[in-house]
Amino acid sequence: MRRIALAVLLVVLALPLSAADTTTAPTATPHLLDRFKALAGDWSGEGLDGNSMPDTHVNYTVTAGGNAVEELLFPGTPHEMRTLYVRDGDDVVLVHFCASGNHPKMRAREEHDGRIVFAFDGAVNFDPATAGHMHDADFTLLGPDELRTQWRFWQDGKPAAHVANLHLKRVTIEPNELVDPPR
Repeated sequence: MRRIALAVLLVVLALPLSAADTTTAPTATPHLLDRFKALAGDWSGEGLDGNSMPDTHVNYTVTAGGNAVEELLFPGTPHEMRTLYVRDGDDVVLVHFCASGNHPKMRAREEHDGRIVFAFDGAVNFDPATAGHMHDADFTLLGPDELRTQWRFWQDGKPAAHVANLHLKRVTIEPNELVDPPR
């Protein structure tokens, strides 16, 4: 009887091992924030057709130990702005630090065909029912080096005429264009 019980126990213990050998572990789906991390680098809208802001320069930096992406828009100008993209559970939220002094918060609501849509999700330092602010945005990733964004402005609690369209391409520096650092 002991031999039969031992044989059954060995068969039962061997089953999960043989099943594990024939299956593959599920692949983790990348988080939406990873799409923004892939934007790291300098981008330009200079000379692109159909761009409402043709002299746009943008820098994306992965920061905070890989837990955030910072967007720097119009660097070095009086209209310089920053947007911080962070993970919030399964979502990505952004806080836009506008040159106007307000800080709208938006949450990614859907993603399809390379498009990421952000919807208004709160106000910091303003009343959205009266103050003008960026209210929603969408990003269309056209490839690893091309991006279109559209930011919609609201005033008095409703959409206004102003829409910021950005058509950006990643700036590529060829090795022969690098300048020697000062000595």
